[in-house]
Amino acid sequence: MNSEKKLANPDRYDVLKEHAIRMRKNPTTAESILWNSLRGKKMGIRFYRQYVIGDYIADFVCLEKNLIIEVDGEYHSRFDAMEHDELRTDILT
Repeated sequence: MNSEKKLANPDRYDVLKEHAIRMRKNPTTAESILWNSLRGKKMGIRFYRQYVIGDYIADFVCLEKNLIIEVDGEYHSRFDAMEHDELRTDILT
């Protein structure tokens, strides 16, 4: 079993994984720029992109360092999105 599946909610993993794959195929400009710097261990550690953790899809994850990087676009400046992001951050922390 891969490490992503171990960290995911088993009831929702398949749906979240499909969504993560779609997100990988259609990254934002900011995600593409950051991924170009992170991919292939360019930073000396391995990062994963659009990685399922629990009920969430993290933009970038380094399992070795327990590090999650989220790239928030304009959508995240809406009040309801900010509340959701705060809850997600608390849970993932």
